[in-house]
Amino acid sequence: MANPSTYRPAPGSIPTKPGVYRFRDAKGRVIYVGKAKSLRPRLSSYFQDIGNLHPRTASMVTTGASVEWTVVDTEVEALQLEYSWIKEFDPRFNVKYRDDKSYPWLAVTVGEEFPRVMVGRGAKRKGTRYFGPYSHAWAIRETVDLLLRVFPMRSCSNGVFKRSAQIGRPCLLGYIDKCSAPCVGSVTPEEHREIVDDFCDFMAGSTTAFTKRLEREMYAASEALDFEKAARLRDDLGALTKALEKQAVVLGDGTDADVIALAEDPLEVAVQIFYVRGGRIRGQRGWVADRSDDSDTAGLVQEFLLQLYGGADPDAGDTIPREVLVPALPPDHTVMEELLSERRGSRVAIRVPQRGDKRDLQETVASNAAQALALHKTKRASDLTTRNRALEEIQQALALDEVPLRIECYDVSNLQGTEVVASMVVFEDGLSRKSEYRRFVIRGVDGQNDVASMHEVITRRFKRLLDEQARVELQDAPRAAPTGSDASQAQQPDPQAPLLVDPETGRPRKFAYAPSLVVVDGGPPQVAAAQQALAELGVNDIPVCGLAKRLEEVWLPGEEDPVIMARTSEGLYLLQRIRDEAHRFAINHHRGRRSKSMVESLLDDVPGLGEVRRKTLLKHFGSLKKLREADPDAIALVPGIGPRTASAIKEAVAKADATRKTDPREPAVNTATGEIISDDD
Repeated sequence: MANPSTYRPAPGSIPTKPGVYRFRDAKGRVIYVGKAKSLRPRLSSYFQDIGNLHPRTASMVTTGASVEWTVVDTEVEALQLEYSWIKEFDPRFNVKYRDDKSYPWLAVTVGEEFPRVMVGRGAKRKGTRYFGPYSHAWAIRETVDLLLRVFPMRSCSNGVFKRSAQIGRPCLLGYIDKCSAPCVGSVTPEEHREIVDDFCDFMAGSTTAFTKRLEREMYAASEALDFEKAARLRDDLGALTKALEKQAVVLGDGTDADVIALAEDPLEVAVQIFYVRGGRIRGQRGWVADRSDDSDTAGLVQEFLLQLYGGADPDAGDTIPREVLVPALPPDHTVMEELLSERRGSRVAIRVPQRGDKRDLQETVASNAAQALALHKTKRASDLTTRNRALEEIQQALALDEVPLRIECYDVSNLQGTEVVASMVVFEDGLSRKSEYRRFVIRGVDGQNDVASMHEVITRRFKRLLDEQARVELQDAPRAAPTGSDASQAQQPDPQAPLLVDPETGRPRKFAYAPSLVVVDGGPPQVAAAQQALAELGVNDIPVCGLAKRLEEVWLPGEEDPVIMARTSEGLYLLQRIRDEAHRFAINHHRGRRSKSMVESLLDDVPGLGEVRRKTLLKHFGSLKKLREADPDAIALVPGIGPRTASAIKEAVAKADATRKTDPREPAVNTATGEIISDDD
């Protein structure tokens, strides 16, 4: 691990102009590419005290061995150079938005003499106009099949086209009027180009004008008594209507926009993008990428926009819409707008929708991103080979005697030393066993002391383990058969006593099953506290480790240096997932207790409302949110609560809300959930 001070540039040597910089490791490989409006303050920020840096930034600068930069004239040039270097060097610490699958496009080869419509995948080619991408190739083919009767353009391959031209006879599509047969000269190149232009305009969103034109031609043919032509135009309109039904109108103003949303967690980020053209959703695309730097949502959006549009063909301006809707404006959104406008050839706006249909659509896209991230994690966790590899990597990294088939993780949560709770989550064979999760309320620790809290929860859990194991041994111990008077005085097993072994699984109940590995959320102090608690109980055969959030380092008891697992390690990913699950479980428990205690404190001063009635009220409504929304009549329906008491309860809740709005010391409450918003975990 390198010391950043060893390669820090000399003071004053870094220019203050816009530019792009590269960090290289000891082998000369580029590990990070970034840009800056002013290189000097940006690069200087990397060489401050490591303790002040974000964990991922700290990992990057300690991996690096040198830094170099290139000065440019404008920020737009910096964006373009940054994109080129990212594509060229593929740096490991830059977020890489890569497809998890290949998406199909609808392509029109406008560069050919007789353009062809086809479904394609992969990289775009020059001289081809693209629509989409779409989720499924079959959906595009169905749409194209409907539209070919209205726009009979060429859809055959080059081989079929040349063969038909040689024999002077069109293919089947030409005979069924789904191709104008340019191969045999049925239409001129100019006439075929007009058909292609109409098709592209229709796919680009100009649907209303074209359908109205067909309607006028149909009515005109009917008035001229050309019923055969009118019937054909009627069928064409039906085909267009059916094709349009496959694409719902989401924006009534006919907007061309790309709608982007992110779903993030500390390890990965999922991106979803909906392509809206002419107010209709024309396609959808999604990525899941590893988070390898400290970018916030705005930074992630900027990197995504650069990778999505940075490589767009300058001649294919239609691939960049007039409007890009994002969840957060990128830090240099004006520069990004200038770059996209330059590539499109007209004004491009980057906006965060605040209300209306566009806001609703982005929420839909965000929901898709969240589902994609959850599905990705589920697939990764459910893969047997991946889980086995993760467990083996943990065994090797921690030098364990056996594979840790059962892992227990502990986390402590509190709010400034109040309502201190802890969680225990259990993973077996790399999968969570939620039925064996446990919650703890810390009672023997005063104030905010995570180390003492961890010692208490480990002591309580494993003392219970020893008690359960002793009972199991006592239950299974063979007894000598008593004789004589001793037989009548012998204690017989109590048939009402609970079984210590689950008859369905054959496993000991509750805490009687020992883990193969104990993981604590924290660094050396928490690990030492857990190890001390085990030693005091005489438990010396269960390994302990800690996972610190700062640099995702794995700490072992008594070791001065952490165990560094590879960033791409499945073992580290499993440990992080277990740690995050313990953190989530602890926070949920903590918030639930805080919400309940807050409701109880609101009702303490209500006359005529004792402890029994308070519990009945809490059980009936379940949360502060529902109690706040209830009117006095609804409250009076609770058994034991009369109209007068219901009015007093409503007044107490209203008074507490007014106090919370005027007194900044009062914790804020989420009106949607009834939970306290401020959090110090």
